[in-house]
Amino acid sequence: MTIKRFQTAARMSQAVVHGGTVYLAGQVAQDAPGASVAEQTKNILARIDALLAEAGSDKSQALSATIWLNSMDDFAEMNGVWDAWVSPGNTPARACVESPKLASPKFTVEIGIIAAVK
Repeated sequence: MTIKRFQTAARMSQAVVHGGTVYLAGQVAQDAPGASVAEQTKNILARIDALLAEAGSDKSQALSATIWLNSMDDFAEMNGVWDAWVSPGNTPARACVESPKLASPKFTVEIGIIAAVK
């Protein structure tokens, strides 16, 4: 089977497609570092939308999501944005965990997605 990589750099690819499935790297709010949890989540979900489109998919095809929060105190704020974003009736399996240290102290949310390719 063919493996297709998107936005590949020396360390990682932002998305990899194999066997009809797209695997996204954990996404952080590159355009909103240090912003509120809600703003970071909005930025991350916009990045996810763009990556899924580039790979031939969209959020309605999401199979699994993993969300890392610096603090579970931010769970409701993140969920407010998440709930408005997910495709009704097509919600993925999901895990949300507290991780006090992400890649940089400027980031309080990180989201990884696995989705089917259309």
